Amino acid sequence: MSENVVRLHKATDPPDSTAVTTLTVVPDAPASRPVPLWIRSGRAVKAAVTHERTRSAGRGVVRHGLYTFNGGRIVARRAWDGRTGARYERMIRAAEAAGNLEAAEEWEERLQRFRAARHHRRMDLLHSPVDAARGMAVGAGMSVGVLVALGVVLAISTGEVGDVVTPLSATIDFIALLIRIVQIVWGPAVTIGPFLALLALWSVGRKQHAAPQWALPANARSGEGEPITPSIVVKALRDLGIAPLKNAIKEMGDAGASMLGPITIAGCGVEVDVTLPSGVATDEVQKRRRKLAENLTRHEHEVFITIPQAARTVRLWIADSGALDEPIGPSPLVTDETLTADYKKGKAPWGQDLRGDAATISLYQRHLLVTGLSNQGKTAALRALALWLALDRSVQFWIADLKGIGDWAMFDGIAQVLIEGPSDDHVIQATEMVEDAVEEMNRRIEERRRDPNVVFEPLIVVVDEAQLAFMCPVIGDDKRPYGGSKATSRYFMAVRKIHNQGRAVDVLMWQGTQDPTDQNLPKLIREGAHTRASLVLGTESQARMALGDKAVDGGAAPHLLRQGLDKGTLVVASDGIAIPAGQSSITVRTHFIDDEPAAEIAARAKALRDGVTTLRVVDQDEERDALADVAAVIGDEARLRTNEVLKRLHALDPKVYSDQWTNDRLKALLEEHGEEPKKSHGVMVVHRDHVLRALANRDADDSASAAQ
Repeated sequence: MSENVVRLHKATDPPDSTAVTTLTVVPDAPASRPVPLWIRSGRAVKAAVTHERTRSAGRGVVRHGLYTFNGGRIVARRAWDGRTGARYERMIRAAEAAGNLEAAEEWEERLQRFRAARHHRRMDLLHSPVDAARGMAVGAGMSVGVLVALGVVLAISTGEVGDVVTPLSATIDFIALLIRIVQIVWGPAVTIGPFLALLALWSVGRKQHAAPQWALPANARSGEGEPITPSIVVKALRDLGIAPLKNAIKEMGDAGASMLGPITIAGCGVEVDVTLPSGVATDEVQKRRRKLAENLTRHEHEVFITIPQAARTVRLWIADSGALDEPIGPSPLVTDETLTADYKKGKAPWGQDLRGDAATISLYQRHLLVTGLSNQGKTAALRALALWLALDRSVQFWIADLKGIGDWAMFDGIAQVLIEGPSDDHVIQATEMVEDAVEEMNRRIEERRRDPNVVFEPLIVVVDEAQLAFMCPVIGDDKRPYGGSKATSRYFMAVRKIHNQGRAVDVLMWQGTQDPTDQNLPKLIREGAHTRASLVLGTESQARMALGDKAVDGGAAPHLLRQGLDKGTLVVASDGIAIPAGQSSITVRTHFIDDEPAAEIAARAKALRDGVTTLRVVDQDEERDALADVAAVIGDEARLRTNEVLKRLHALDPKVYSDQWTNDRLKALLEEHGEEPKKSHGVMVVHRDHVLRALANRDADDSASAAQ
């Protein structure tokens, strides 16, 4: 029995006579079943319904229909309010809900007066038909009499007796014409009138946006940049999700705006005080800042909530959309080359507040702390104050820049001490600098005891990136750690001593630190600063560390600033800056002074001074040239007291020029090179010319030795 063979492909190999080829026929796959008509119809209907044009058309139909319907409701309500006492009753309920009984009594009196006047008008209506009929009869009679008299005059003039009734006949013809015009117009007017009425209602609804948000046009749905009105603020508060507040506003009806004070223009935004109804706490509104901002069609950073002195009141500052993203312009230090500083009576131009007004701050006898996240403008904000104060020639600076990338390099020639570098050695030098400031403070205090009228030049001790000092792990030869927050910490204790007593003798501590924690910014240190300022921070707990609980509870929120976008924006708590009444902090957008204009300002400050030799601290491993160091610390001064030379040497390198360096050792150094200190007015001094001569002689001797 043989099988039928169906060849599907052409054979390429010669057939094998010994093999029997068999092939199983595989039937074709069944054709796919057609999609039912009802499924295809459903897909088509779904595509048509969900198409953007269909959705736009649907929104348009709903929108315009609701404009007309809700416009009618608005007109009817206005008419009802005008004819009844409903408006007064709503105001009474609003005053009662807000707890303002005096306002409730006043509105009740107005309601009584309205009802009395309405009753008087209704009583007058009882007599008005008779009065109206009598008036019409008298008017008609007088009109006919006037027309007849006019006809008599016309008849006498023309000599025609028939002219007596001509004016009366003309008046009747005119009335008939008016009746015919009304007859002609009445039909179309009756037909078109309802459409005109609907158009008027539609116009009212359109102006009031009387439709759901989803049905409004795209530009109206976004609402971005929409002017702030009382109704918008009340609606935003109502939708915050605070049940007592929502219920109170509902009871107030349209009079929810009675909670609001006047909306006033404040810089690049508006400001309004909101008196909350009973049962609503101010912190409940503060916690919903983002939701409130979005209800007001603003971004979160464009709404600030503070607590004024009035009870149950929050103060809202609402920026114009996008206004806070615009730069504020250059600092007066850059634009005004004649600007000077006054440490005691002046105020530094730091930036602008949210109102757009200049924000200036007094630095007189105030310790300063500026903190924030990295790369947000901390050093620039701190340096701007120092640049202004440098224009007062009486102010001295000791600066330790523990970042060490040249941010403070322009103070070379202004500061008496300048340390730059991030290493542990630089931290040790900064610590010893602060300890020297403590010694200077104690000297001034002792001198003040002897002479209460003595006046000292201000000494500003600046430590930028102070968190490195607090976190330094190095332990000194005396077994005391340089860093830390305990009583054994050298840096911590030195700063504490200056905070405790330095203000009395104008020795002030300025610190800049980043990302504060209890480890890198101890509680006693941050609370010792009179002026505390913070850029953007990560958490509310950090904000409390930076500014204190009082400021944060009062509305200060540096943790709500935008990292990277709000560079240079500070929240400041200080009595040295003008803060609105009832608030505990103020937000300042600081001027940014770049390195080049900062160097120009520093050059102006140097021109005001008699020439300051800045002691630049070098690495510890570098071998010191004592004679060259003596020349460096004397600088451009003709002579300097020996104890001042020793003091400057110690500040230059505390490890090399330790307490073992005395007047005798300094004298021996100079005598070794053919010079020695001399007396001037009974005080031992070192002359600059003598030191330079000693250096020249030594160099000459070295050259001669090299030649041999």
